Order: sequence, then C-alpha cells, then structure tokens
Amino acid sequence: MKYLVGAARWIVGILFVFSGLIKLNDPVGFSFKLEEYFSPAVLDLDFLTPYALAISLFVVILEVLLGVMLLVGFRVKFTVWSLLLMIIFFTFLTFYSAYYNKVTDCGCFGDAIKLTPWESFTKDIILLVLIVFLFVKKDLISAVATYKVRSLVCLLALVASVIYANYVLNHLPVVDFRPYKLGANLEDGMNVPDDAPKPIYEYAWKFNVDGQEKIVVTQGEYPSVEGEFIGVETTEIQEGYEPPIHDFTIEQGGQDFAANMLQEDRLVMVIAYDLAKSDLHAFTEVREMAKEAKSAGYKVIGMSASDEEQAATVRKKYGLDFEFYFTDQTTLKTIIRSNPGILVLHKGTVVQKKHHNDIDELTFKK
Repeated sequence: MKYLVGAARWIVGILFVFSGLIKLNDPVGFSFKLEEYFSPAVLDLDFLTPYALAISLFVVILEVLLGVMLLVGFRVKFTVWSLLLMIIFFTFLTFYSAYYNKVTDCGCFGDAIKLTPWESFTKDIILLVLIVFLFVKKDLISAVATYKVRSLVCLLALVASVIYANYVLNHLPVVDFRPYKLGANLEDGMNVPDDAPKPIYEYAWKFNVDGQEKIVVTQGEYPSVEGEFIGVETTEIQEGYEPPIHDFTIEQGGQDFAANMLQEDRLVMVIAYDLAKSDLHAFTEVREMAKEAKSAGYKVIGMSASDEEQAATVRKKYGLDFEFYFTDQTTLKTIIRSNPGILVLHKGTVVQKKHHNDIDELTFKK
C-alpha cells in the first residue's frame, strides 16, 4: 500500500507542478480562458471578469505550490484537502464544458498541450481518483526531509513563482507555444495540406411516408425514399484539420489586406486588441518607434478590434503616423500577450516580437 501511495503522490505532484508551470509561463493567456468561463454564455459570472488576471495568478501559483508541498510531504493534511477541493472544482468545470460544449479548450496545459473537453474531463477524473486515494491514505504520506528543509523548499517555490510571474507579466512568456512565435511564418500557418483530414458530417433526412415521419441517416448521399421530403439535420461527427492560424485578417473598409501585407519585406505591426484597455502611456514610445522604423524603410500598421472612432482618437492624441486595421480580438490576444505589443515581420515570418515595456530593444536595419 505504501508503494501505491508513493506512486500516486508522485503522479499528482508532478502533474500539478507541470500544469502550474505551463500556465505560470503565460498567466495572461490563462486569464483570457477564465474570462471565457466567466462570460454570460458559460457560467454567467461576469462580475469576476475584472479580476481574471488576479485569479489566474493565484490559481497557477497555488497549483505549483501544492504540487511541491505534496512531493516533499509538507503540511500533508492541508495539502491533500486543498488538492481535493481544487480538483473537485476543476472536474466540475471540465464536465460542464464537455457536456454543454461551452469551452472547447480548458487551458489546463496552456497552449503547450491542447486537450478536447472530454479529454480534459477524463484527465481530471483520473486525478480525482488519485487525490481521493491520497486523502484516505494521507497518514502514509511521509516527509522527505526535515521540517526546516521542507519549509525552505516550499518558500523558494513560492518566491520563484512570484518572481517568474512578475517577469512574464512585464515582458512576454519565456517559452512561446503559439503559432505566432519567433521564426513562424504566418502564411504557412494558415495553409491546409492537400492530404489533411476533411470533416465528416452525418445527415438525418426526414420524410413523410404514408403519414408517418421517417428519418434516414447517411453521410451525405440523398437517400432513396418514397415519400415527401420534410427537412435535414446536419451534425459534424468528426472534425477536419484546422490550421494553427485561422481567423487572421487585416481588414479596412470591409477589405482584407492580409495576403498583401504578409508579402511586405519589412512590416511592423502595432497590436492592441482593445484600445480602451491598452496601456496608453506606451503609445508615446510607440510613436517614436514608428518614426524610427519608417525612416529605416519599414511599413508600420496598427491592428486592433476597436472601432475606427476609438482608433482615430488614439492616433490624434499620441500623434501616431500610421493607420489601424481591424482584426478579430481573440486572434490579437493570441498573437501577443501585450496591449500594445510589437511584431516585426519579413515576408510573413516573425523576426521580432516585443512587449511594450521592451520597445527599446527593437532594431531596424536600413
């Protein structure tokens, strides 16, 4: 039994540390996922949306800390109770998402490992079983060192997590798992291979046959039924291939300029998903950066989901000598975790990517 407890302890502890570190690398991304859960269409807890980032930081740091505490055997009773309450909450969320198809990706492992809603729920059920087992057998969870050493390890884990979180919040994630990372070509990311799996649909054809409704299910072909056709219901039973980059546009006046923009040899994108929520003081530096880039022969554009009036106001107030284009807000949030943030592209390939706090690190070759 002691060996089973040890195995469960290591599995749960390592998974919690790993999951927490992945999200700690990108707490802003996890906060966007929480906002999705808090929305009226999901849990209808919109009053929590303004606190999404704070909740994100608390949850991911706690996740790392609890994993470390379990591994070293520090305050076992508190640890297993906390793990049990956390996994019950997570299991409810993943079941709700899967059953009602509300959130298609729980964000359990950030952008590093994508899980379907049912895969996320299955993972949480396994963890729930293991944590309940540890809760029942908590007396068999032994300490791996003296109390002072265990206390020091947990304190170091907490301090390191806080320092790391502060760094990525004021810069960018250290490891970028998204399809807009340095070196990625956006056009390549939007392409669908010729041999890519196609979606499979199921069609439920309804007929009136001798006064009674008859349903015939096929995967596309029209059935040979002698009767009056009523209607058809279509259900996607297998998803097709979706390219890593989708819903990416650079629109202005109802026209998409993405194809042309991605052919530019020197392109600077100033990305602000919501100008009303931007760190507006940064646009003073953005203005100077844009002047420097233009003098070096770069084309500079702004990309935002805000309306033209808001964009015009910001341009006038900060003297920005470039135009804004419209792009989907979710896409912009995915591109860069900074509002505003800067992307420099060479024929569609990302060659520089900076948080607005690091604008001075950008270089423009003439």
